[in-house]
Amino acid sequence: MDCSDKLNVTWKKSNPGRAGQRRRALNSCCSRSWQFTGTGWPPNAGQPPKPPDGPSIKRLEQLARERQLVLCVGMSEKERDLIYNCQVLIGPQGYIGKSRKIHMSEDEGLMYVGGAAIPVFDIGKCKVGSVICYDAFYPEITRTLALNGAEVFLMPSAGRCGPWNQQTETSVAKRVKESLSWYRMRALENAAFVIITNQAGRAGTVDYYREDYRRQPYHGGGSLIFAPDGSLLAETEATTIQAEMILADLNSEDFARARANANFPLRKRRPELYGELVRPVTEA
Repeated sequence: MDCSDKLNVTWKKSNPGRAGQRRRALNSCCSRSWQFTGTGWPPNAGQPPKPPDGPSIKRLEQLARERQLVLCVGMSEKERDLIYNCQVLIGPQGYIGKSRKIHMSEDEGLMYVGGAAIPVFDIGKCKVGSVICYDAFYPEITRTLALNGAEVFLMPSAGRCGPWNQQTETSVAKRVKESLSWYRMRALENAAFVIITNQAGRAGTVDYYREDYRRQPYHGGGSLIFAPDGSLLAETEATTIQAEMILADLNSEDFARARANANFPLRKRRPELYGELVRPVTEA
């Protein structure tokens, strides 16, 4: 899977979605393949995009304007000498904002640094926040987004599942899809819509791993959309590992009904008891 800017924008243009679709979420780092060397930004990966002024952003702004879409796009971002894994939001009027991945998993720390903010963006029809890949393992992030007004969680991922072949890819895709189902709780406990997208296919290499090592960037795919009550609105249907688009209407009445529930969790919180959650991390 070649994740170059040109090919990805071409793919997006050839898959505009159905009439009336207004939001589209794309995978973590979808505009660049993974190219970990452990020695900084690799020379064979080109230059990372520069929100909001880079050429990748300008091309995506044109696409959003032509299709009247709000795009959530994953890319690596370089600021000074630091590289971030980020999601940018781009709408018909141009660049909206970016979210940086906060927690680094395993080898990501060799390339990336974590962000230091949990922003919420008003995109017109609703307020959204991004939760990037491994950050989804930290429910504090989605709870913070909900407390700050987010109604939709955009949760792109590039979850790795190890090498596969023609005989095993069906079971790999099934396993990855099943592992994504726990995202349902992020919707239910915050009464928010949740959109999960996961890369499908192979993207780049981690140079210091052997070719067949399980942590090479093989991605099993699997995307889901949940309503604020935890019900499933849409899911991928492919039985093999391949790119697939899913669509769902997000009804504001579903959101209002979930938030009006007498047992809406945010209304029953006891923050005076949660001090351990913000205690500085110490060695185990």
